[in-house]
Amino acid sequence: MVEQVSGKTIRTFQDLEVWRVGRAIRNRCYEIADKLPPQERYNLASQIRRAAVSLTANVAEGYGRFHFKENIQFCRISRGSGYELIDHLIACHDLEYLAQDHIDSLQQELLTFIRLLNNYIRSIGTSKRTDDSQ
Repeated sequence: MVEQVSGKTIRTFQDLEVWRVGRAIRNRCYEIADKLPPQERYNLASQIRRAAVSLTANVAEGYGRFHFKENIQFCRISRGSGYELIDHLIACHDLEYLAQDHIDSLQQELLTFIRLLNNYIRSIGTSKRTDDSQ
């Protein structure tokens, strides 16, 4: 499947900028989860890993769906995971596991991811409307 997103040719979900940004965030979140205290192994660390994987996995799964509305729905799930990660980072700060500057940096990356995801969602809807009118 080849499509156009914001004027760029996309051959696979890995070509999507939003997926690449999400991948970098996922990797950083795994590093954070690995450094949490042992008592958080099955709680906060597990939740961070699940939400981080969801960022990219749902973008990829949505990309592979046949109908544009399914793609958008999976992107919305990914967006929710981005906000969930922001909350988990706040919890890490509240529990004194992470410094505020570390959280601020990753939160900015997550907000960039969410902005890119919102743009991608808009482009999916726009390209569908354009396809229908031709």
